[in-house]
Amino acid sequence: MIRKANVQDVNAIKDIIEPYAKKEIMLPRPLSELYESIRNFYVCEEDGEIIGCCAMQVSWQDMAEVLSLAVKPDYTRQGIGSILLDACLNDAKELRVNTVFTLTYAVPFFEKKGFNVVDKQTLPHKIWSGCIKCPKFPNCDEVAMVRKL
Repeated sequence: MIRKANVQDVNAIKDIIEPYAKKEIMLPRPLSELYESIRNFYVCEEDGEIIGCCAMQVSWQDMAEVLSLAVKPDYTRQGIGSILLDACLNDAKELRVNTVFTLTYAVPFFEKKGFNVVDKQTLPHKIWSGCIKCPKFPNCDEVAMVRKL
């Protein structure tokens, strides 16, 4: 079941994101940041267990970012990430956001979902605020991808 996250889900979201962050394929998210942004998150819950998460954060008048898309390893390749991403894209459409972007290593996944690779320099400077927290800053090797809605 896909649903909006609530504050009781924060620890589970952190537990899902953390292994990916340790591998440096996703930004770590401290608990304080997760609580502050909980309204941006969707979760996938199965039998009372949170097994996936994804957030959509509005970053400008006509632009939003998809971030923290993660699924527990035992549940990958079952379409959960796609369903979570779709929930975020639908949310963006409801908010009348025209463009959604992501910074990712999962290029094939996002290409299948209609995203296109773009030069990072084409994205507004406002979106780089999270990059300062990244251990790879300023040598980012993530790929910028955009989808028009």
